[in-house]
Amino acid sequence: MAAAAVPPLTGRELSNPPSDGISNLRFSNHSDNLLVSSWDKLVRLYDASENVLRGEFTHGGAVLDCCFHDDNSGFSASADNTVRRLVFNQEREDILGRHDAPVRCIEYSYATGQVISGSWDKTLKCWDPRGASSQERTLVGTYTQPERVYSLSLVGNRVVVATAGRHVNVYDLRNMSQPEQRRESSLKYQTRCVQCYPNGTGYALSSVEGRVAMEFFDLTEAGQSKKYAFKCHRKSEAGRDIVYPVNTIAFHPVYGTFATGGCDGFVNVWDGNNKKRLYQYSKYPTSIAALSFSRDGRLLAVASSYTYEEGDKPHEPDAIFVRSVNEVEVKPKPKVYPNPAT
Repeated sequence: MAAAAVPPLTGRELSNPPSDGISNLRFSNHSDNLLVSSWDKLVRLYDASENVLRGEFTHGGAVLDCCFHDDNSGFSASADNTVRRLVFNQEREDILGRHDAPVRCIEYSYATGQVISGSWDKTLKCWDPRGASSQERTLVGTYTQPERVYSLSLVGNRVVVATAGRHVNVYDLRNMSQPEQRRESSLKYQTRCVQCYPNGTGYALSSVEGRVAMEFFDLTEAGQSKKYAFKCHRKSEAGRDIVYPVNTIAFHPVYGTFATGGCDGFVNVWDGNNKKRLYQYSKYPTSIAALSFSRDGRLLAVASSYTYEEGDKPHEPDAIFVRSVNEVEVKPKPKVYPNPAT
């Protein structure tokens, strides 16, 4: 009997990948569908288990982010300043609204039924996708930010907004009149990514300088005593420390551990509670631009896509790898206590 083909260490590569930089990818909450935005002005919908491209949606500019609404539709954020709704089964898209500059981030809130977009025009906007086709009726509110929006994350009714200038604003979606908390990143360098903990107690924030900060919403002394930061995605070469941006953070939906992806081409898995690295996957061809776990945590989608951190230079083609996740890679290891002397 012929031996079954062993998948490569990087995972299975999806066919028909984007032809320019991958800005984000996300698994659906309902299936193994994967939504991918890229600089080639397209959003692509894949069935990651079947390795099939299900649909493509063209925009007027680079697409900087995307998210699912349900399994049949999603939303996108584009450098043409538009926020769009994508209807997969009809291969149709319509414009939900506009910003005054490229739209960098987009999220759908299951708690409120609203779409939240963040832009380089220094605003956050909330949209009601159920509104009539008129954009005025779909816009719920516009909220000025201290700087350009770089990253957004939601958990429950909370939204965390990370901007240029290392600002972090935390809002309650039920009362957006002003931030619940105005913070500054505890990292010294530019923020790349913010991602809320699945349990709703705080967020992880990464910077361009090989570091991740673990933050907590609870402002009491006890709450703030839990916060810490750690170095990652760096290497020593000839006595020099080479430091890489940490582009992406993805939490495992079952265990609450998380993966980080950096411009060093590595994906690391961390146990934040026990302050330990659990796993490092084999190196990918180029920078890790985005990561996403499937709804059950069985699959990890990895965007291997040069992020131009070293300017325009020859680089490996953009690729999406889907790897099967083994429990040993993501499950926290219980602390081993020494046996007391008998």
